[in-house]
Amino acid sequence: MTSIGFGIAGVALIIAIFLQFGIRDKERIPKGAMRLILTIAAIGFGLGFTGSGIFYAEPGYVYHVRTVMGDEEVVSEPGYKFYPFGRYNAWKRAMTVQAAAGSTDSLYAERDTSEASAGLPPLNIMFLDQVDADAEATVRFSIPSDEESFLQLTHEYRTPENLLRTALIPAFKETLQATASLFSAENYYSGARSEFNSEFEQQMTSGIYIVRREEVTRRSERKIKSTANAALGQNQESYGDEAKVEFVVNKVLDENGQPRKKLQKFVNFGISVVDARVTNMRPNSKFVERMQLKQKASADRAIAREQRIQEEEQRLLAIAKGEREVAQRQAKAKVEQIQRTTEAETEKQLALTKALKLKEQATIEKETAEINLEKAKVEAQTVKTLADAEAYKKREILSADNALAQKLEAEVKIQQLWADAYSKRAVPTNVFGSGGDTPVGGDSETRAFMQMLTLDAAQRLSYDRDISKTKSR
Repeated sequence: MTSIGFGIAGVALIIAIFLQFGIRDKERIPKGAMRLILTIAAIGFGLGFTGSGIFYAEPGYVYHVRTVMGDEEVVSEPGYKFYPFGRYNAWKRAMTVQAAAGSTDSLYAERDTSEASAGLPPLNIMFLDQVDADAEATVRFSIPSDEESFLQLTHEYRTPENLLRTALIPAFKETLQATASLFSAENYYSGARSEFNSEFEQQMTSGIYIVRREEVTRRSERKIKSTANAALGQNQESYGDEAKVEFVVNKVLDENGQPRKKLQKFVNFGISVVDARVTNMRPNSKFVERMQLKQKASADRAIAREQRIQEEEQRLLAIAKGEREVAQRQAKAKVEQIQRTTEAETEKQLALTKALKLKEQATIEKETAEINLEKAKVEAQTVKTLADAEAYKKREILSADNALAQKLEAEVKIQQLWADAYSKRAVPTNVFGSGGDTPVGGDSETRAFMQMLTLDAAQRLSYDRDISKTKSR
């Protein structure tokens, strides 16, 4: 504003001088125009002398204004401000310290740029295991806006550049290195990146941990054997104790068991950390080579593991196939067994049914036989009774007339037989005989012969030809 005012005043004076001495006919210059030019020149000189106290307050800035009377003002609202013959400094509400590739050591504390307030090249840090790396990180600080804290900050550091160079950048570097001292490069690149970022942000906010570095000897329970000696067989000699010395960083604790911290100095002036991030970490080439070898070994182990898993899966697949075939055979055999068992059970049931049927049939036949036997016994008893009755009847009849009818019938048949036989006998033409006892076949001899046969038949029939008298009852 000062340069603009002096410029306007200079131009107005040049025009006035040119009009006053460059034109011969002075009567032709209007007096009003000359007064206007001189007024503009006076205003320009006024702006030139008072222009440093007129400025526009940009959003996102806090201004420290010193007036001509020695007073101090804090301006945080945007708009035009007028403090005649005053001076001011513009402080960004949020300052960013960034270490990134391609950045140079530069400050932009009071200028609006697309870059951070302080740009740094990547910081070389050292991990716990003596591996160095170039770290890229960004921290954003918020300065206080209340009048008391802001004036205390401006009195202590005077300018934003001084605040950045003497407080914020050193705190940024120290905290980043202190965080690296808590981790080993192996741990960082093995999955502790998020923990590293969290520790960095926490230490930037609340203070740096006070730590103590200690040597720790770790012993392995695994016993190392010496080189194979064929003479010793399985009883190889042991050597070494498998001891390993490690450096461990332990946080120093206070009497309450809480970690002791070195507080950040800028916190006393109301400055707070808005955001803190570690964006990139590039270790040295030797570590990269070692990590590549480790990565290759890990890849080889992973491939071998996958192959082992594949072989194991193949083995399990073969076992599963064998078990499936066995299960199928067992299932088939079981089906056949069940079928045979069912058929045998069916045959058994059929045999039992048939046997039961035969048993029942035999029982029925037995009962039928018993019934028939009883019936036969009854019938036999009946027949016997009837026979006895008939015999009794006949016996009574015979005893009544001495079986006259039967005897007569038998006599008739006997006589008829003899008569028939006698009628059919062969008679010789000439019969010679004497008057003695010699038979000569005469009628009397034949008759006597027939009587003898009749008696003989009667005797063989065992009946008495005499008729006895009926017994009186």
